[in-house]
Amino acid sequence: MKSLRAIASDVVLAWGWKRTFVAFVSGALSALAMAPFDAWPILFLTMPVAVWLIDGAGAGRLGGILAAALSGWWFGFGFFLAGLYWIGYAFLVDAQTFAWLLPIAVMGLPAGLAIFMAFGFGLARTIWTGDASRILALACALTVSEWLRGHILTGFPWNAFGYALTEPLALAQSASLVGLWGMTFIAVAVFASPAALIDDRTKSRRPWMPIALSLALLVAMGTFGVLRLQFHPTKFVDNVKLRLMQPNLQQDVKFNYAAKQEVMNKYISLSDRATGPQSTGVRDATILIWPESAFPFFLAREADAMAQIANLLPEGTILITGAIRPPDQPPNTQVTRAYNSIYAIDHDGTILSVYDKLHLVPFGEYLPFQRAMERLGFVQLTKVVGGFIPGTLRRTIALPKAPRVLPLICYEAIFPGDIVSGNDRPGWIVNLTNDGWFGISTGPYQHLQQARLRAIEEGLPIARSANTGISAVFDSMGRIVARLDLGVEGVLDSGLPAAGEPTPYVRFRDIPVAIFVAMTLLLIIRRRMLKPGF
Repeated sequence: MKSLRAIASDVVLAWGWKRTFVAFVSGALSALAMAPFDAWPILFLTMPVAVWLIDGAGAGRLGGILAAALSGWWFGFGFFLAGLYWIGYAFLVDAQTFAWLLPIAVMGLPAGLAIFMAFGFGLARTIWTGDASRILALACALTVSEWLRGHILTGFPWNAFGYALTEPLALAQSASLVGLWGMTFIAVAVFASPAALIDDRTKSRRPWMPIALSLALLVAMGTFGVLRLQFHPTKFVDNVKLRLMQPNLQQDVKFNYAAKQEVMNKYISLSDRATGPQSTGVRDATILIWPESAFPFFLAREADAMAQIANLLPEGTILITGAIRPPDQPPNTQVTRAYNSIYAIDHDGTILSVYDKLHLVPFGEYLPFQRAMERLGFVQLTKVVGGFIPGTLRRTIALPKAPRVLPLICYEAIFPGDIVSGNDRPGWIVNLTNDGWFGISTGPYQHLQQARLRAIEEGLPIARSANTGISAVFDSMGRIVARLDLGVEGVLDSGLPAAGEPTPYVRFRDIPVAIFVAMTLLLIIRRRMLKPGF
């Protein structure tokens, strides 16, 4: 069996197709660190490979920056291809229209996202050192590139490396201090630390120190998490009972107007289903929650559907549901565009409040350069001509006899820090989604993982209703209070967990992490300037 030094030497000296293969496979294996596998120890093997790939790029042009960036692209392509393959399921919902785009989407999105990984590897090589501090250089560079991925072109921070440290739950509690981007820095630094074990002992007298410090940090994070969970047990809001309905509707039914009454019958019967000997159905709940874009019609324009909802809801019960909403215009005007919205509806059918989704999904709810692409014959997956209309304001909603709630639709829950605006802090978050686009795959598990981290960062409970799953209720520590598995039909009854105190992350957001990363970068650059030739 080869020694670690021999393996590292093979990676450093690899070139051509061998180097490409090593980078691609290492990236693909790194995806196992994400949900539902949560096999994060794999990163102790793949992140050192990333370090050695950058080590071996030094012989290339421009100080090895281009070679490092190319290795980073292949690493990222493998990582995103393995982690996001499930995007292809959405193109099979209407296979006749979109199946030909499946290879382009499955390969194209990872290829585009890999550019950020290439930037991270290239930036790391720019400030590279010949000792253990290069591990911090990689951590800083990838934190910057992952942050950019989460913000550029509306952002897509899916499966950022920080999510590798969210299971077990005790480790995830550190997100209440540093958020996702702080967790990303820690993850890269910790998992890349074994690379220092092969360093020249004449340059590094204690090559074991980085991994020892990394293991100590993991123990400290775990200890902090255990204590935080122990001293903050789950508490519930008095007299608030949630019922989440998961209909498990197939997409061809969910968006078929001809199936209007079939959809309503299922929602009504399922919502009123008894769940035990003492259950009285929907009368047990004060808040009933249905998933995103629940109806194949404009709910507010269908008087019979509103009447059925009013007949279902007992006095004192509120319905929170997703629905497609037409813009405010005369009733006889043809609707060409619409909002993806959330309604809060009282027991008498009165619409109490409406929230319109702000952060729309590219290619799902709108097309970049919409008009030009439509002229070329392209349509987004939802087939709304002109695309959905984005909302204008993220705000909480007031509900009778319940804490104010912050509504988030679908992947709005994946953006850290983009949750609560100003002093409008809610008592809980409701996340309505339709992961039915992605079938029985790893995608819904990853989405659930990311929503749970928002609960920990914000110190707020989350009630998550998904069409096909995974529906769940989290407390403010990220504990799963109740859950319905993927691909099942049912209802979920739960109390509403109480909100926690605002976390340090809520108070300071990403400012401390940004300062820390900037200072670390300056120290590494100074070290490189004092010891040129790396």
